[in-house]
Amino acid sequence: MQGIRPRSKVTQADWAGYMATRAEHAKDETLKRFFSTALPDPETPLSEVPMVALDMETTGLDERRHGIVSIGVVLFTLGRIPLAQRRYWVVKPPRPLDEASIAYHHITHSEIADAPDLDAVLDELLEILAGRVVVVHFRNIERPFLDAAVKERRGEGVMFPMIDTMSLEARLHRQTLWARFRRWLGRPPVSIRLNASRERYGLPAYQGHHALVDALATAELLQAQIANRYTPETPLKALWC
Repeated sequence: MQGIRPRSKVTQADWAGYMATRAEHAKDETLKRFFSTALPDPETPLSEVPMVALDMETTGLDERRHGIVSIGVVLFTLGRIPLAQRRYWVVKPPRPLDEASIAYHHITHSEIADAPDLDAVLDELLEILAGRVVVVHFRNIERPFLDAAVKERRGEGVMFPMIDTMSLEARLHRQTLWARFRRWLGRPPVSIRLNASRERYGLPAYQGHHALVDALATAELLQAQIANRYTPETPLKALWC
């Protein structure tokens, strides 16, 4: 089953088949429950979709050499962010921290000294994610890192559809004719980083590189994107990937 890996862009039929196949063949009971939990139908209006914003801080950018040091999750809908349901974990990476990663995410050696391995919080994390649409800002971190970390600990990885708020900004500011014209003129591309994206919607700046704060910032950003660029009636299939 480790070879079953969906393409970067898939249809709902692909995801449904992938999830069903993983549910049937998963050996780990937590993963079997995760893949057996139904996701919202792709035609569901965004206003009715249960979501969870996910952010991770890592020791680097390569999931083959670096590890996860913290995870933040914030449950939300388009209309509400119940902060009482937020969760945050610091976990011990499989390899020692270096000074560059400490400077980036400010998690120190002393903070991880008694932190659990990711495996100790994985059951709770996957229970929170199951049946909800996961929202991230730049899925090329959360998706491969979580997949690699779970595979290392449970012998089989975990993949699922996501809404990527950075990708939604890229549609507007990197992939249009105007964006290509700007590049032709030699102008720098519009930033689609998290705080820069939030600023365009009038959202306040938060201190970055904290997994829980960034998860909250991502949830708020998606709410603003839908309010300004889409509608609550937009079907889920228009955004997830």
